[in-house]
Amino acid sequence: METKLRKLQESDLKTFFNFQQNEEANFMAAFISRDPKNWDEFINHWNKILSDDLNYIRTITYKNIVVGNMLSFLMFEQREIGYWIDKDYWGKGIATEALKLFLFEIKERPLFAHVAFDNIGSIKVLEKCGFTKIGEDKYFAKAREKEITEFIFKIEN
Repeated sequence: METKLRKLQESDLKTFFNFQQNEEANFMAAFISRDPKNWDEFINHWNKILSDDLNYIRTITYKNIVVGNMLSFLMFEQREIGYWIDKDYWGKGIATEALKLFLFEIKERPLFAHVAFDNIGSIKVLEKCGFTKIGEDKYFAKAREKEITEFIFKIEN
C-alpha cells in the first residue's frame, strides 16, 4: 500500500500551509480560515488543534511524500472527521485509502463529517468508506463568500 498515515511532525505544518494556498482547493473545501495566506492565523489554529488531547491527527503520505492530513475532533459533543489532500493528488484514491486507515485507528462511533454540497470527490470518499448522508444545513463558506448547503454524513460502525 502506498498510502500511509503517520503521526504529525512539526515540519508537516509548512507543507499543510502551502496546500491551503491553492484557490481551487479552498473553493472545494469551502469552509476555510479567514485568511488562508496568513501564516500566524494558520499556526495559531494548528497549535490549538495540537494542544487538545481529544483530537486525533495524522499526516497522510503517498509514496513517502506528505500529501495531506486527517483529523478527528469534537464539535458540539460529536466526534467529527476532516481531511485535506493536496490538489496535485486528487483523484488517485488517496483520500479513500487514508480514511479507511483512519477509521481502523479510531474506534469511537458514531463519526460525523460535513462537506460542501458540490464537493463530489469528498462525497464519494465518504460514501466509499461507509458514511451515509443524514442531513444538510446552510453555513457561510468563507472561500465562496456566501452561504451554501453543507451535507452531513455519519458512520455508525
